[in-house]
Amino acid sequence: MDNECIFCKIINGDFGTEFVYETETTVVFNDINPKAPIHMLVCPKKHIPSLNELEDKNLMADLLQTVKDVTQKIGLKSYKTEINTGKEAGQEVFHLHIHILGK
Repeated sequence: MDNECIFCKIINGDFGTEFVYETETTVVFNDINPKAPIHMLVCPKKHIPSLNELEDKNLMADLLQTVKDVTQKIGLKSYKTEINTGKEAGQEVFHLHIHILGK
């Protein structure tokens, strides 16, 4: 947990953010600045700055399984996923997250 990371604070419950979905290792919540009618973020509970630092293969699988499970739960059959890695690629919050965008 990084005390300065906004996503760590959300995961820790500091803002009372409602989770759309949660597992032992991941949380899903709506993006505060959506770029699509449905815009959710899938985050590991463990602080990992970006995809470049993710070494846990089980967590990799958990993140993708969470994408699949939450989209099925809400009935979203078509969607786009995006992972921005690094400032130059548009990453604004340095806590690994997967964007789910849909209509």
